[in-house]
Amino acid sequence: MRRLVVLFVLSLVGAGAFGLAGASSGLRVDGANVSGSTLRDELAVIAANPSLQCYFTAIDSASFTPGAGGDSFAASGASAWSSLRVEGMAILQYVTAHFHHVATAAQFKIARSSLEAELAQAATSKQYSCPGSPAEALSIMTPEMRRAQIAAQAASLYLVGKINATIPLTADTIKAYYEGHVHDYDTICISVAVVSPGLVTTFVNALHQGTPLVQLVHQYSVDKASAAKGGALGCYTPGQNGYATVRSDVGSALVDHFNPTPQQISLSNAPYALFVAPTKRTTTPFAQAEAIVYTDIQSLNANSAGTVRGNILYRAAVAVDPAFGRWGLGSSGPGVFLSATPKSADVTGATSLAHANTHPYK
Repeated sequence: MRRLVVLFVLSLVGAGAFGLAGASSGLRVDGANVSGSTLRDELAVIAANPSLQCYFTAIDSASFTPGAGGDSFAASGASAWSSLRVEGMAILQYVTAHFHHVATAAQFKIARSSLEAELAQAATSKQYSCPGSPAEALSIMTPEMRRAQIAAQAASLYLVGKINATIPLTADTIKAYYEGHVHDYDTICISVAVVSPGLVTTFVNALHQGTPLVQLVHQYSVDKASAAKGGALGCYTPGQNGYATVRSDVGSALVDHFNPTPQQISLSNAPYALFVAPTKRTTTPFAQAEAIVYTDIQSLNANSAGTVRGNILYRAAVAVDPAFGRWGLGSSGPGVFLSATPKSADVTGATSLAHANTHPYK
């Protein structure tokens, strides 16, 4: 069993930006190295191109922008980029060492298309209108930077294919998944009741006593617009905005029965409990549900891959030059974090050693 190595490289930095000039050792992951000069070149390219800044910010909310000083880069972006680089290097080293896999030209081509799709999806999910296409963003990168990203993506795709828990994203497997979970993609018509916090217990008791749905709405719901229609709020189809939320809120409730577990919402700046009930379920044809089935499988695969990714990073031997951040363990697992800085109060409250007592007991 490989020894678990987690390196915490701490440094005190007085400025909030990483300087692009000067020598540093860069990153080292399981014997693979990226020099400090290579990392500085990559950060300089990102700093000079709004397109790359936009796509990377969609992936990570760090500031991928130039720093306040000349030839500098925002410290949060420098550490975020270093973390992405470490992750890619660790996965590539793992695939090479454990599977003796070397990607082919065809696999690199697929990996490039996959990487472009990932950038596009990240921008879409954040509703960003990034200048230039993902393909153009990749072409802006330095050759070394682009090669590293595509190689890491190829290794990731290969690794996902080796995980038993993942589902291949082929036409046959997507349809088979749909057929095995067909009721997860029903078109759902719903009714709602918006209940004040003080009446939630009374509402739930009435619900368990079998009080009809419409009577519950008329008696307890403060949302007059929906209450006038017996709580009816409409029907939601897979792929429609709000469908995933409706499906989650309904849960396993039976038709014409409220889910007894409410959602907490705010109405006119006041807290309320939202109870949701399915009033009708209709099987949705596969062609209409295919997009959300695909998204669900991607999410399942991402969860499985995320577990493997975490295990690889936990076991990786990583060293990070303090100029780029510090390698450590956070709530979401190992990664590169901002270098530690002293509290401003500690700095302004410091006293000169020349005025300190020479003996602690005098």
